[in-house]
Amino acid sequence: MHEPYHEWLRREGRIVVVGASLAGLRAAETLRAEGFTGSLTMIGDEPHPPYDRPPLSKAVLLGRAAPDRTELPRRRELDAEWRLGVAAIGLDLAGRRVRLADGGEVPYDRLLIATGVRARPWPDEDQARLDGVFVLRTRDDAVRLHRRLKASPRRVFVIGAGFTGSEIASACRQQGLAVTVAERADAPLVGALGSVVGAVAADLHREGGVDLRTNVQVTALEGDGVGRVRAAHLSDGSVVETDVVVVALGAVRNTEWLAGSGLAAGPRGVACDAGCRAFDVGGIVTDDVFVAGDVARSPHPLFGYQFLSLEHWGNAVAQAEVAAHNMISGASDRRPHLWVPAFWSSQFGVNIKSIGVPSMGTEIMITQGSLAERRFVGVY
Repeated sequence: MHEPYHEWLRREGRIVVVGASLAGLRAAETLRAEGFTGSLTMIGDEPHPPYDRPPLSKAVLLGRAAPDRTELPRRRELDAEWRLGVAAIGLDLAGRRVRLADGGEVPYDRLLIATGVRARPWPDEDQARLDGVFVLRTRDDAVRLHRRLKASPRRVFVIGAGFTGSEIASACRQQGLAVTVAERADAPLVGALGSVVGAVAADLHREGGVDLRTNVQVTALEGDGVGRVRAAHLSDGSVVETDVVVVALGAVRNTEWLAGSGLAAGPRGVACDAGCRAFDVGGIVTDDVFVAGDVARSPHPLFGYQFLSLEHWGNAVAQAEVAAHNMISGASDRRPHLWVPAFWSSQFGVNIKSIGVPSMGTEIMITQGSLAERRFVGVY
């Protein structure tokens, strides 16, 4: 009588994790904690061991935490082969191999895709390359931006008033820097939290000393004769002189390396079932490829089985743990990923906490506290 495949896999299989950040690390730790004794390979395009991203736009920018002191705490020894600083560039589904940028290939029996997202760049490449134009996603981004902020720029110009843009604006104001924020919606945070909370956020910006420009788009970034940014041009015809621009236009999911692989992967992420198994382009679930973290799109039973992509710290951890468990379990022992979306932000002296998916709501009721006092509970 043959032993079940998952029993063999748990003992001797080869598991490859592509993406050596929060989801990848927690998945690897869960695999070992649940008895996986086979070979484990961690592939990451950044040269750093897994680190925590939320402090980058808060404590690191304020100089309260050193960028190289943001490593994620380890729950256990991993006994893994780390391939850091080398990106995955392709996937051979039939041959069960991951292709790497250095020409190497890594074979697997089970694969976890946890490649996350990257900052959406400024669309004009020449303007994006101007000295003084930044994005903030990686530790290296934070080092460069913090160094520039320490040099006392005349004005910081932030494009986008979502959570990252608002946190950066807040950190700059805390350091006494002049800040202009441009947002195409009519208030900050509108996309995530709606116009009622957006109006409160707009007041926080303005009371914090931010020059907030809403209902405008940035049409161009202008450089001087030696390639340094010197001004931003807005759709209302105004021009803002600035020597630091931070582009905070959201994120792009890291799925390009999966083009042509046969997986259901695209700009909205890698589609998977509630057990974190990836779908192929035909909509059929694969059995040896799993997905977790910001790059995953999975159906959520609490929200009518809509496919959700969640860029939340807690979601990445919870989904990674479910994916890892299911990778080395038999069909009857697999679990669904049922995390209730939740995240928090700290800006302008206020904590904002969200549970659920507020953008799916059609109205909001203030059930406790008051908008005027900035201490309230809103139910969507």
